[in-house]
Amino acid sequence: MPTKIATKSKSKPQTLKKVVSKTSLTSKSQTIKADKEVLETKYPMPKQQVRPKVKRDYTYAVGKRKTSIARVRLYYKKGDNKIIVNEKDFNLYFPPLEFQQIITAPLELLGLTNKYTITIKVVGGGKRGQAESIRHGISRALVKNDDTYRKTLRGAGFLTRDARKKERKKPGLKRARRAPQWAKR
Repeated sequence: MPTKIATKSKSKPQTLKKVVSKTSLTSKSQTIKADKEVLETKYPMPKQQVRPKVKRDYTYAVGKRKTSIARVRLYYKKGDNKIIVNEKDFNLYFPPLEFQQIITAPLELLGLTNKYTITIKVVGGGKRGQAESIRHGISRALVKNDDTYRKTLRGAGFLTRDARKKERKKPGLKRARRAPQWAKR
């Protein structure tokens, strides 16, 4: 039988529901479970909603290089078939031809230059680090899309995360490893 509990606040009283313990239970855990009091409020907490899986028309991947992170979306739909980096055309964002070639390398290797529309959000690092992180992200997205590309892209080294970063400065040294000039006297 629920009983009313008086509270100091002006909110509505809560109801308390007791679970009756059974004497015939043998295990300790069963006894503890049976003896616990279950607090049931008048306004129960809403159940956590599970978001339904949405079928998207793109493949998502993340590419990294040095301190740069690129979030790549590879769209399947037929259309413009261009590469957009931070809401700009990649030719405008990366004017040097060398960086453009780095970005399109996985697509050219597989012969998919005009097959996908690619949107990229890239942050951190310099232009070269950003270009190489985009290449890494595009390669990962292509492999997620079609696993048969893995061997070709792995052979070219596009799926390997290049972990080389600038080493941190150490105390007592001028740079990471450069020691002050030694003086004899």
